[in-house]
Amino acid sequence: MRLPCSLSPRRLIRALVFVTAGSIAAAGPDWPEFRGPTGQGLATAKDVPVQWDATTNVRWKVPLPGEGWSSPVLVGDKLFLTTAEKAGPAPSLHALCLAAADGRILWNTEVLRAEAGATKEFHQKNSHASPTPLVRDGVVYVHFGHMGTAALDLNGQVLWRQTGITYSPVHGNGASPALVGDLLVFSCDGKAEPFLAALDTKTGTVRWKTPRQTTAKSKFSFATPLVIEVDGVTQIISPGSGFVGGYDPQDGRELWRVRYGEGYSVIPRPVYAHGLLFVSSCFNRPVLYAINPRGAAGDATADHIVWSNPKGAPNTPSTLVVGDELYEVSDGGIASCFDARTGVLHWTERLGGDFSASPVHAEGRVYFQNEAGVGFVLKAGKTYELLATNDLGERTLASPAVTDGALFLRAKGHLWRIGK
Repeated sequence: MRLPCSLSPRRLIRALVFVTAGSIAAAGPDWPEFRGPTGQGLATAKDVPVQWDATTNVRWKVPLPGEGWSSPVLVGDKLFLTTAEKAGPAPSLHALCLAAADGRILWNTEVLRAEAGATKEFHQKNSHASPTPLVRDGVVYVHFGHMGTAALDLNGQVLWRQTGITYSPVHGNGASPALVGDLLVFSCDGKAEPFLAALDTKTGTVRWKTPRQTTAKSKFSFATPLVIEVDGVTQIISPGSGFVGGYDPQDGRELWRVRYGEGYSVIPRPVYAHGLLFVSSCFNRPVLYAINPRGAAGDATADHIVWSNPKGAPNTPSTLVVGDELYEVSDGGIASCFDARTGVLHWTERLGGDFSASPVHAEGRVYFQNEAGVGFVLKAGKTYELLATNDLGERTLASPAVTDGALFLRAKGHLWRIGK
């Protein structure tokens, strides 16, 4: 901000205090990737709203250009999204930056122009812009599955594009990328010959590609990788059709795998807590698995599954671990709470509606958002306690971003800031 030189010293001090206070008010914990800073839906934010509807406790609501289901991410006072705008026979793929304070679009950059026919097959709940952006060290990484990947600076200038990784998708794109060191990692689980890929974050060049050797009949999946540390060793955890694997970031080598039969179209991002990985095997009969990766090598199916539960397991939403409890919601709206270490069920309740968004936790509360736009706020704990039911009145498939005093929700045609 530029201050007039005619200000008196007293007024100058007041102006500086105002600017500083405004900056502090606008700032809060970042939410820089899918499911937040840990990639697991856990927020450190304060004063997160509990009750709202389409008019109450809405700070702003702004229309978004194009279409997309990527979740919003937040760094500092800026929000980042992707969208697909119509441009003849194939969509124009864009990255968006909005001001968190008022929802103004600060820039809208065309990143890629998809080739005709590249987007002809995608699920009715999917979009051409479903993977969530990732922001780190002043760089915005955007991913559009088989159509390409790019990096931009915070002013919306494209730093690099990568369109050389191709595969035949089923139902379109979906998996978001993860960062590990100087690598951007994502799954490429299409119709045939699925693989995991890593790009150099500085140049976008391919550092490695690891084929997935799976016996599952349906090869396609959409899971976002999770980076964890086991006994001081970094691993990339990436579920795919038929199995979940741990991979060495240096060269993409598969370290271990746990098989789950014909499970395919795997969507939930893994969660890691209490030394256990929580993974859903997805369609057709999802099972939630708790896996101990410590000491795992080769085929670890026989010895490293600690517990499993098929009842109410999600096909789409990721799970959430808060303290000793694990929370899940099925696509059909059945929410459950387990002891994360043992799998003992504490409670199960029908919330209502269909679910795609992944739950988040803030201030001792668990937030679930259904596809009809209804948010359910529960008290975290071993006893079911519903605190609020909040109806936006607009379709919501994306997962929320959380910061001090606010939730950011992407709906069918708008981005909402919930909070005072």
